[in-house]
Amino acid sequence: MGTTQELARWLVGGAPERLPEDVAHEARRAIVNIVGCALGGARHEAVEITLEALGPLFGPPTAAVLGRTERADPQHAALLNGISSHVEDFDDTLPANYIHASSPVASALFAHASAHPVSGRELLRAFTLGFEVTSRLGNATYPAHYRAGWHSTGSVGVFGAAVAVGALLGLDEQRTVWALGLAGTQAAGVREMFGSMGKALHPGRAAQSGLCAALLAQRGFTSGEHILEGPRGWAAVTASEYDLATVTDGLGEAWELHRNTYKPFPCGIVNHPAIDACIQLHDEHGLRAQDIAQVRLHVAPLVIDLCGKTDIHVGLEGKFSVVHGAAVGLVRGRAGLREYTDEAVNDPDVKAVRERTTREADDPSVSEDGVHVEVQLADGRRLEKRLEGALGNLKRPLSDEQLSAKFTDQATLVLSEEQAARALELAWRIDELEDVSELITATVPVGVRTA
Repeated sequence: MGTTQELARWLVGGAPERLPEDVAHEARRAIVNIVGCALGGARHEAVEITLEALGPLFGPPTAAVLGRTERADPQHAALLNGISSHVEDFDDTLPANYIHASSPVASALFAHASAHPVSGRELLRAFTLGFEVTSRLGNATYPAHYRAGWHSTGSVGVFGAAVAVGALLGLDEQRTVWALGLAGTQAAGVREMFGSMGKALHPGRAAQSGLCAALLAQRGFTSGEHILEGPRGWAAVTASEYDLATVTDGLGEAWELHRNTYKPFPCGIVNHPAIDACIQLHDEHGLRAQDIAQVRLHVAPLVIDLCGKTDIHVGLEGKFSVVHGAAVGLVRGRAGLREYTDEAVNDPDVKAVRERTTREADDPSVSEDGVHVEVQLADGRRLEKRLEGALGNLKRPLSDEQLSAKFTDQATLVLSEEQAARALELAWRIDELEDVSELITATVPVGVRTA
């Protein structure tokens, strides 16, 4: 039996109908986080442009869009959810493969569930299966797939979106094989888009394409039978090295949600150690821009590969600049949404410190979740900070209370405090809801619909 069929067989007949409570709780945490991120990005310019450009192409408006008053067909609602939930780079991340799995999976599910009755328990289970498949496929092809230039959130997340919607549709084994094949043949997203709106398009299109794949398979639209393991299948085409045994070994025993992390800062996760350390230095020494003569960041090589931008002019570029993250940490003592705006990256104080900051991958003892920061002050003093684990990562995870606070900070950008509190409460108990539309409706701003 090939990997594709073995995975489909487990999804249809082997996956538990009721999730273990520890897994269900992690799934709730992921839902709280991703809904908050969708609300935080709902008014981003990228979402506005998408509505303006594609709105005339929408089909019957049967689906709601998280955080928006406009309605769309489910395909375009999935696209919009994916863009809004990822555009601020505040969504969850799997450190093992750097995939933001929740965005494509949840975006497709909420779009489908807003147009069709779906219970919260059904959605949470479907989400967990989609997340599991996304992460396992990412693990099987990392790092070769990622190093080749693929943005795995899109090129792998499409499988998770298809699997999740397929679970809601009750696809049998054969149709699940077809859904996987149709998802894989639409896999896309390249890392050259980092620092632009194009990056957020990846989970949006993955959600849209995954939903499409499941719906086509449901109706009998066929695909190749060996999308994962075939000699011209997805793994062989997109990765020079891979281990597909990783996809099916231990299914239902070790769940990937336990390896998920939630960001305290809205930028590339490999920036977080430097930001965390620089905020600590700011708080400990009351630093101001004029106090700082030079900053040296000793980071892992991957940090420079992913977030090495130095010539930045817009907020989205700042999210992939470790020197910008360090600068706002040192100057402002924080790195929230307001530190990644066009205004923030062009702030004279931030820009001055950024230009005095270097990043070097010259210390093999520094891990991908670590950093060594050296700050030379104008008065001659020298400060240092070493971290071996950033806030939000597996060694220092965000608590449920911190996730709730993060949700509220983002949700109140588009909702009243009362409505945000209601949406948060529903998200935390999603598996108790008879119909997920109750949560989805709670995320739609109260007021006159604009389209």
